Amino acid sequence: QLQASGGGLVQAGGSLRLSCAASGRTLNSYTLGWFRQAPGKEREFVSAIRWSGGTTRYADSVKGRFTISKDTAKNTVFLQMNSLKPEDTAVYYCGKTRIVWSEWINHKQYDAWGQGTLGTVSS
Repeated sequence: QLQASGGGLVQAGGSLRLSCAASGRTLNSYTLGWFRQAPGKEREFVSAIRWSGGTTRYADSVKGRFTISKDTAKNTVFLQMNSLKPEDTAVYYCGKTRIVWSEWINHKQYDAWGQGTLGTVSS
C-alpha cells in the first residue's frame, strides 16, 4: 500500500517535497515511480527510483529541477520539486512496479498506486 503526501499551493519558482510511504511487503524487487496527471490530460511519467541500488530516471521536463530519493529505514520515497512552473500543476501519484528500466515511463506497467496529492503552482 502506498500513501502519497506533501502537495500544496506554491508560487512559480517555489518548491514542494512529496512523500510516498510504502507499507506491506519488502520493496527490494521494486521500482517506485512518480507520475502526474493534469486536468484533461493523460497520466505522465515524472521520475522513478529502483529500491535496490538506487538507479533513477527523470522525464526531460523535470531534469535539473526535481530530485527523487529514498529513505530505506522509513520505506519512503521523496520527490523534491524545485523551480516549479505553472505547468507542473497536477495531481501527483506514486506507484510501484517490477518492470525493466525501459518501461518505467509507462504507467500501465505499475501495479499499485497511492491516492494522489495535488500540487498547484500559481504564476
